[in-house]
Formats: sequence, C-alpha cells, structure tokens
Amino acid sequence: MAVTQFYQPEDDSAAAAIAAIGDELSLFDDWMDRYQFIIELGRKLPPYPAAWQDEAHKVQGCQSQVWLAADQEGDKFYFTGASDAAIVSGLVALVLRVYSGRERAEILGTSAKFLHDLGLIGALSSNRGNGVAAMVERIQALAKAG
Repeated sequence: MAVTQFYQPEDDSAAAAIAAIGDELSLFDDWMDRYQFIIELGRKLPPYPAAWQDEAHKVQGCQSQVWLAADQEGDKFYFTGASDAAIVSGLVALVLRVYSGRERAEILGTSAKFLHDLGLIGALSSNRGNGVAAMVERIQALAKAG
C-alpha cells in the first residue's frame, strides 16, 4: 500500500475517474458552484509534506505554486500534490484522481484532453489552464521515466 500522503484511487480506471468527475460537475448549474466544488476537493487532498515544497518537486509553467511528488510501487505510480491557491489545489485533486494509482500504460494513454472535454480549461484563465496541462505533462514524464 502506498504511503498515506499519496493519493489513493477511488475509481477503477482513469476513464472511470474522468466519467465520474464529469457526472459530478454536471450536477452544478453554473461555474461558480463548480468552482466551489473543485475548491472543496482540494481541501480534501492528503497532507503534502512541507519538505517536498522545493524546486525539485515544483511544477514549472503554473501561475500558482504547485508541487508534485511521485512514488512507484510495482507497475503502479502514485502521486501527491499541493498548491498555494485554493482553486488550483482542487485542480490538483482532479488530476490526481485520474492519474494516481495507475499503471504506466494507462497514464501515458490518458491525455490531458479530458480537461478540455469537461470544460475545465475553457472556464479557467489561460495561465491556470497551462498550469494544469503542465501538471499532466509532468505526471506523464515521471511515468515514462519510471
């Protein structure tokens, strides 16, 4: 079992996580309610160790401070992350829900396109959207290298 600070998957696959996120977001009529939901997800993230809030774990390309750490157990990769911005923490939670606890092939086969498909990128400022995409790129690079 992965260390507790790493996000444990609640869905059977990345595709199931994406579908569940889409279903959850569709419950809200407007983006202000969706933002509040996303912020709440960020508040539920596992605690991120202060020692990992360093340059080695920092995701480049994000408007806010974002840190990401990975752990590999067998064929599966587990991730944890944090941000200094509430909405970005929620986006970190969504990305971790999709990618953490998955095998390399599934991580590499799941593009960041779901962020556009769910309307998350279009609803964000371009800098925040770029940052979320940078987070997915970093996860895929870590899986590829692992």
